Amino acid sequence: MRVLLIEDDKMVGAAVQQALRDAAYAVDWVTDGETAIHAVENEAYEVALLDLGLPLADGREVLCQLRSSRRKLPVIIVTARDGVDDRIDGLDLGADDYLVKPFEIRELLARMRAVLRREGSGSPALLSNGTLHLDPATHEAWFHGEASLLTAREFALLSALLARPGTILSRSELERQIYGWNEEVESNAIEFLIHTLRKKLGATVIRNVRGVGWMVDRSL
Repeated sequence: MRVLLIEDDKMVGAAVQQALRDAAYAVDWVTDGETAIHAVENEAYEVALLDLGLPLADGREVLCQLRSSRRKLPVIIVTARDGVDDRIDGLDLGADDYLVKPFEIRELLARMRAVLRREGSGSPALLSNGTLHLDPATHEAWFHGEASLLTAREFALLSALLARPGTILSRSELERQIYGWNEEVESNAIEFLIHTLRKKLGATVIRNVRGVGWMVDRSL
């Protein structure tokens, strides 16, 4: 799942970026409003984390441009501005949630999951196709009743497949879901992750379609 982090504070940005990567998100981090707008125009994101005090174009302007373009990108404002009027203004401009710094990473992750569930029209917290189940909160997977704890990369790959059961995803599509800008991707990274997932959950959990990509079976 790909996240756009819009934060000009280098220390905060680096900490949040690493925490999100540890939680299995692919993160693109930008430090000004103009670059953020350009990124949204050229990349598809599942959620954006938006600071308000940005150079070149502030967070309010970024949010206004996103909403005027009718993009449905979920936006969580993450800012030190803690006044009630600031919160009301941000939500009225179209933000999906508002989180005040400093914050616990666990709370940010929970708010992201909640926003993404709302975007999915009330979709359940667990991803499932009937035999394979995946918990985004704990990174646990169950296949035919056997439970395993997944690494961040394993979780990211399996969640990308399970979000679209029955759909074949290519190597490039899976890499996009797992890796952010400037992250080095080894040539056999996807195959290695699929190997470790099959070792943990079973050889039939992920199907290979030769020359095309990989998939999990459609809901049963």
